[in-house]
Amino acid sequence: MVCCIFFNFLKVTVQSPPNFTQHVREQSLVTDQLSRRLVRTYQLYSRTSGKHVQILDNKKINAMAEDGDAHAKLIVETDTFGSRVRIKGAETGFYICMNKKGKLIGKSNGKGKDCVFTEIVLENNYTALQNAKYEGWYMAFTRKGRPRRGSKTRQHQREVHFMKRLPKGHHTTEPHRRFEFLNYPFNRRSKRTRNSSRRAGP
Repeated sequence: MVCCIFFNFLKVTVQSPPNFTQHVREQSLVTDQLSRRLVRTYQLYSRTSGKHVQILDNKKINAMAEDGDAHAKLIVETDTFGSRVRIKGAETGFYICMNKKGKLIGKSNGKGKDCVFTEIVLENNYTALQNAKYEGWYMAFTRKGRPRRGSKTRQHQREVHFMKRLPKGHHTTEPHRRFEFLNYPFNRRSKRTRNSSRRAGP
C-alpha cells in the first residue's frame, strides 16, 4: 500500500520538461502587446515583374514601381516576437491586407489578422509572405505586376518570391566614425615602479 502511494506521488510530482518549440509556435500566433515593436523600412522587389510592390492613393496594390519610387517605400512593423509583420505604405499610410477572396487590398486600419503576413525565408534566399488569417495564401504578383489571388498561390511559385531592398539614400547603419585616441596623464604609480626597477638593476 505504501509503495503504491509513493509511486502515485512520483507520478504527480515528476513532470515532463516544457516544450519550448511548441510554446514559441503558439506565442507566434498571438499579437504581442508587451514587447517593443520593431519597425523597418524597405522595398519589396518582385521576382516575376522585376519591379517593386507599391500601395497607391486609391488603395490599389501592384508590383510595378521603379526603384526609389515614393509609393514603393514600405514601413514594416512586427506583430509578434516571431516573424509576423504588418506592411504599410510610407507615402499613403495604407496597409496591405487580403480579403476572403484572396485579393490584396489597402486598408487604413491594419489591426486585423487579414493584414498580418508571416515572413518565410526560402532556400533560394527569397522571402515569401503568407497571410496570417488565410493560411497557405501568399502575397503574389504576375509578370505584369498585377496582384494574384492568394487562393491560387503556392510557396514554390515564382510569383510569391520577393527580395527586400533598401530605398535609395536609406542607410541602416550610422556614418563611419574614426577612432579617437585619448592621452591619459602619466600615472605616478607606474613611475615609481619604473624607478624601483632601475634601482634594482646592475
